[in-house]
Amino acid sequence: MAMYPGEQIPLRQMNIGQTGTVIRILGGRGLMLRLEALDIRPGKKVTKISSTFLRGPVTLRVDNTQVAVGFGMANKIIVKIDQFLPGNFAGR
Repeated sequence: MAMYPGEQIPLRQMNIGQTGTVIRILGGRGLMLRLEALDIRPGKKVTKISSTFLRGPVTLRVDNTQVAVGFGMANKIIVKIDQFLPGNFAGR
């Protein structure tokens, strides 16, 4: 699945190695506070590092820190794609 710059998608749908900017978080106060503690908030640039096949955690880079969020959380973080990567970029 190719994703283009400017496209808005949930974090979990990003390709590995792709960079995006968080635009909004679809959740309540508890989710917002938990993500804030991981330095994930609107305006932050994130890079997807890895994810597991089905419903496992999604690993991403925020600034110079690597963090992991659950599948459900990753589905509620909406990002705007900054970098075009055709297909599934993982070097596989």
